[in-house]
Amino acid sequence: MAEKKPKKPAVPRAKMPEQDPDVRRRNFIEVPLGLTPEMAIAEAKRCLQCKKPACVDGCPVSVGIPEFIKLIAENDFSGAANKLWERNALPAVCGRVCPQEEQCEGRCIVGKKGQPVAIGYLERFAADYERKNGIGSVPSVKEKTGKKVAIIGSGPSGLTVAGDLLLKGHEVTIFEAFHKPGGVLVYGIPEFRLPKEIVASEVATLEKMGAKIECNIVVGASVTIDELFEEGYDAAYIGVGAGLPRFMNLPGENLIGIYSANEYLTRTNLMKGYLFPKYDTPIARGKNVVVLGAGNVAMDSARTAMRLGAESVKIVYRRSRDEMPAREEELHHAEQEQIEFVLLTNPTQFFGDENGRLTGMECLKMELGEPDDSGRRRPVPIE
Repeated sequence: MAEKKPKKPAVPRAKMPEQDPDVRRRNFIEVPLGLTPEMAIAEAKRCLQCKKPACVDGCPVSVGIPEFIKLIAENDFSGAANKLWERNALPAVCGRVCPQEEQCEGRCIVGKKGQPVAIGYLERFAADYERKNGIGSVPSVKEKTGKKVAIIGSGPSGLTVAGDLLLKGHEVTIFEAFHKPGGVLVYGIPEFRLPKEIVASEVATLEKMGAKIECNIVVGASVTIDELFEEGYDAAYIGVGAGLPRFMNLPGENLIGIYSANEYLTRTNLMKGYLFPKYDTPIARGKNVVVLGAGNVAMDSARTAMRLGAESVKIVYRRSRDEMPAREEELHHAEQEQIEFVLLTNPTQFFGDENGRLTGMECLKMELGEPDDSGRRRPVPIE
């Protein structure tokens, strides 16, 4: 007898409460406000508890997704947080910034005929509930192995590896070049998308598990890897990320007023440039801002510029909206915040005044040709 297919849940997917766009576009407070316990339980009950969960296959760290969702449905929020911690050192972070639509939620069976279970929302809820209610349970670690590991870089990669190693009973020391741990989580992602207190809380949990964190240490300059091994470390993990920006090598690229997204977001996020002069980090506050590109970093930069007081912010992108690599949620939020998308447009040079300050930009109109190596249609100039 053929097995009956599971019925689609009658309950619609939870809608995340958010700040009003007209209010949030001028502040740095987090945009999504989080699910209530009632909303989380209702959403968790949409999960079909598949025997062979495809969502787990879509998760890079193989979180036990049906298990933690079942615990939420049963009102065991602490249990859900602990289940997450078994495989993921950064549940509150991942619940906010992971591309779930391409990973776990993209594989969700419920999503085949409707909207997938909001796995990311539920992950965030469980982790936030644990933190907000002061429970602060620390994941249990195995008996000490006596092995020491140096982790170079405290970004998402380094912190994740630290969590995994600590659970196995190894001794971990994280070396960070900046004055705060978190890497791109603190200097690259804006406060309105990932509050710094969330990152600090995740880091604090790792410290409670036994991690040691040493900031202002540039491995390779302050200390070498060979010296770390001489100090008794048994292994080293290098998770330094991509530190240098890529430019387009266009005429006028060095004019005053042109920033790499890396510098712009670092000045704003890590050095609190948006609070100048309270924090001595000057940052350009243009009235008319153009951001080149359409990934998540571009959206972060454009939305930051709007919050810094820009009157007009435009995203200039050489392909169409369908090819934009940013998360759909980020595109939607940017449009809600009155950021204009100028599509099928590619810059060719920048113009400046006698003082070397940016005054304008020349662009070409583009059309889409055949797909390139990325699978997206290649933009070509219109003759």
